[in-house]
Amino acid sequence: MLPYLDELVGDNFTIMMVRILIALILSGLIGFERELKNHSAGFRTHILVGVGACLMMLLSLYGFEIFIGAYDNIRFDPARIPSYVISGIGFLGAGTIIVNGMTIRGLTTAASIWTVAGLGLVVGAGMYGAAVFTTLIILLSLVFLNNFEKLFRKGRLHLIEITALPGLQINQVISILESHSIAIRQVEIERIDVGVRKIIVKIEPDKYLDQLALFEDISKIENVKTITEQE
Repeated sequence: MLPYLDELVGDNFTIMMVRILIALILSGLIGFERELKNHSAGFRTHILVGVGACLMMLLSLYGFEIFIGAYDNIRFDPARIPSYVISGIGFLGAGTIIVNGMTIRGLTTAASIWTVAGLGLVVGAGMYGAAVFTTLIILLSLVFLNNFEKLFRKGRLHLIEITALPGLQINQVISILESHSIAIRQVEIERIDVGVRKIIVKIEPDKYLDQLALFEDISKIENVKTITEQE
């Protein structure tokens, strides 16, 4: 029975199984961090990308051995399939990027998906040390560098986005902002639907600002639907 099993799964099945499991664990760690932060591409997506990329690399390394061994005139480039994986993974990354007015979300998740695909290829090639080290670097970047970046964002303008129905007077919003001693740098108005506008106000950051009180005052204005702030 065992000879038939060896013929069915192939000589390199154990190596391939180990590499797929390693790709699952490493990509799952990165996906778990994204899942904790409620991003659209989380645990399962990263695992599928990492394991799928590993599978493609295994196909490139071992899938054509029988043909190369049987015919002397066959030449095969093992880097050809992985190159298509790296370029083709862009459609998944693009699906996680959300553009909402002046706010762009999902770029980090898109980059992590692209990197996980690279991890899968590296694990598939048997470069375990590089894969583990890269996973640690990615996790450190995602978890700790987010707080580090905020130190450099303190001088940037903040955005207050107000979704409003027709009839809202812009000067009402400006008056409330000025009453809270907020320095206004720019006001933009964007039409997002029939009868619905988005008002984007760029303000100077103020650590003493009582955001709860500000939002409460703005929400009392007639025809205001939603209020959000972006750093």
